[in-house]
Order: sequence, then structure tokens, then C-alpha cells
Amino acid sequence: MPVISIITPVYDGGHQYLSEAYASLTRQTLPAHWSWEWVLQEDGRSRRPLGALPDDQRVRYAAGKRGGAGVARTLGLARARGTIVRALDADDLLTDGALQRDIEELARHPSAGWCVSGALDLLPDGSLVAGPYDPPAGPLSYESLREAYEADRFPVVGTHLAARTDLVRAVGGWPALPALEALALVLVCAAVAPGRMLDTPGGVYRKHGEQTTAHPEYWHEAEFSTMRAAILSRLDSLQRSQWRWTPHPSEDH
Repeated sequence: MPVISIITPVYDGGHQYLSEAYASLTRQTLPAHWSWEWVLQEDGRSRRPLGALPDDQRVRYAAGKRGGAGVARTLGLARARGTIVRALDADDLLTDGALQRDIEELARHPSAGWCVSGALDLLPDGSLVAGPYDPPAGPLSYESLREAYEADRFPVVGTHLAARTDLVRAVGGWPALPALEALALVLVCAAVAPGRMLDTPGGVYRKHGEQTTAHPEYWHEAEFSTMRAAILSRLDSLQRSQWRWTPHPSEDH
């Protein structure tokens, strides 16, 4: 039975949202014979997320040394058993049908290594607002994504990436950056494999005062410049190598 692995990093404090994320998972519909697993990786060893988790064998928790969301995501990747991995932040939600749309998009396009969907921003007053920069549905080129990134636009929501597991492992998982690691992985996947944009939002991005991006230090200019240089240099190296991902013949589509 093919499996889609939802990978979620969680830190001490973020566990308060896990029950809502889990509820959005249990509402998902999947194509026939597919199942899901939720790979939770705590960034640190507080063990507090355990108290928020249900008794469900599809939920697989582990903890490790504090290293940031990128490190936690990649540690979770090492435990993923699915042929597709799907990102989900601990304080976000999946929209109804999101996983089925991801799986079916990759099944319709077997040469595509990944797909990504837009987001609905959940504001503190409870209202939902669609993202203003979502690309049109269909093929997403590396050139268009990089151009948008270099113009200081966030071209897609990196935490809504769904990708073939062997592709994510081949590129080394999420980079160990203090921020932007989710978007960086989308750009890296785009550099070596065709990708797709879905026409329906795949998640709800919760905006609140405790989220990482709400802290002033997240937007430290010098650190962002260093991260940008790290991401662009990796993309340039991949382009020079001319290596391209190809689908594994035994992969479930």
C-alpha cells in the first residue's frame, strides 16, 4: 500500500497547535489504497508534544538535539516510509482534499518530481485571505521561481511542498538554515526536476504572535544576506553540475 509521509517539525511551545493539525489530517481523503503517516520531529527534547498527540499508530514521534526547523525536517525525512513526502508546519492546517490533490497531481505527471500549492492566511481575527503571489496552475519552471526569489518575492509557500521522497533525499533534504529552509528546498527541487503548481490552496498558514516569522530577529538583514548567498550558491552549483533527477521505475504513481 503506497504511503504519503507528512513531515512536521515541532518545538517546545508549538505543540499547542498539534491537535488542530491532526484534525485536519483525519479529514483528508486519499486515492484508493493510499494511506498517510504523520512524522513528527521535535526540535529539542522537551517531550511536551507527546502530551498533545493522539493514540494513533499513523503518528510517529521522535526528538533530537535543537538545530532548527531545517534540521528537524531532515531528521524526520530519515524516518519517512512513504514514496511521497509532504511538508506541514505544526501550527498550520491542511485544507480538505489537499493530500489527494498532491498525490493525483504527481500521478498525472509521472515525470514531475514535486508539486506545491498555495495557502490561505489565517489571521488573528479568524478571517482567511488567499496569498497574493501564487503562480498560475500548471508547470512551474526553475527560471520563474528563481527570478521571483531574486526580486525579493516569496514565489511559493515552501511548507506546502509535496515531493517524491527519493528526490528530496537525493538533494540532501532541507538545508540547515535558520530560516527559508522550506522555500530553499522548493528551489533546489526545481533546479533538478520538473514541478507543478496546484490550482487549489493546500493549507492554512496561521499568522500569530508566537510564530517564528513574527520575531524581529527572524528578519535580521545580515543573516538573510548570508542565507540568500548560501541558497543561490547551491542552486548555481546544481546548475553547473547538469545533474537531473529521473523517476525511479519502481515508484508508486
